[in-house]
Amino acid sequence: MTLLTETPTTTFTAPDVAPSPAEARGQRRDATRLLVARPDGTTHAAFHDLADHLHAGDLVVVNNSATVAGQVDARSTRHGAVVVHAAAPLDDGTWVVEVRTAPDAARAVLDAQAGDRLTLPLDGDGATLDLIAAYPPDGSSPTGYGNRLWRARVTGDLHRTMARHGRPISYGYLDRTYPLDAYQTIFGTRPGSAEMPSAARPFTTGLVTRLVSRGVGVAPVTLHTGVSSQEAGEAPQPERFEVTDATARAVNAVRAGGAGSWPSVRRSPAPWSPPSRPTGGWWRRPAGPHAS
Repeated sequence: MTLLTETPTTTFTAPDVAPSPAEARGQRRDATRLLVARPDGTTHAAFHDLADHLHAGDLVVVNNSATVAGQVDARSTRHGAVVVHAAAPLDDGTWVVEVRTAPDAARAVLDAQAGDRLTLPLDGDGATLDLIAAYPPDGSSPTGYGNRLWRARVTGDLHRTMARHGRPISYGYLDRTYPLDAYQTIFGTRPGSAEMPSAARPFTTGLVTRLVSRGVGVAPVTLHTGVSSQEAGEAPQPERFEVTDATARAVNAVRAGGAGSWPSVRRSPAPWSPPSRPTGGWWRRPAGPHAS
């Protein structure tokens, strides 16, 4: 089995990584740090202070995508026990999947091949995946050999299999496994994200109440996130999105009124300016101040 191993060219002392959700550490979700960036500099704050940095008439755009149970044990015809991360369904009915090592999905498996069959879960009481082709191009691994992501043909009901046997996608830095609820945001009403759309996780009902009571609007978009385990040299994958007519009209109203400066409308799934008309499809542009 060929695995991905990288040697970093830059080293630094990493800050402490939270091994568990804030609630499991006795903290509130909105107690996380907040960096406020303005043309005249940056300010360090806490997320529960967000309302203090916005003004009446501003608009906060949030993601209403909900996290699904995207990780499941499987058996490969060539590798035996593996873990599958179901990243996204494509328009032709196939799925983008990642094959990782069992039992904890610690590393990507790079020597999967077209024609490999993955039976979900290990006892065979679910769907099967037949790997068709690398996604998006062949040789997409950052090492230049092998493929990390695959397009797979599904036999059976993958949604049902994941709902019955799946668990949230997680990685080795967590101190233990956590239920799917720990990966949801208060806005998550449309299941579809392979991993948590984490930009909205620090929001609480109390914080939203403070925003609205101060005249700050809140409008949803949908961006179903894929797997976040990109390695060095890999670009972000396309992700399905939708902007409704109501949200587009809210954005246009804020812009027309002169409120909603760039910092106040960028609390979206990625730092991007929301479209001014209802739209949807696949978001292929990288996030940044010039994305639109």
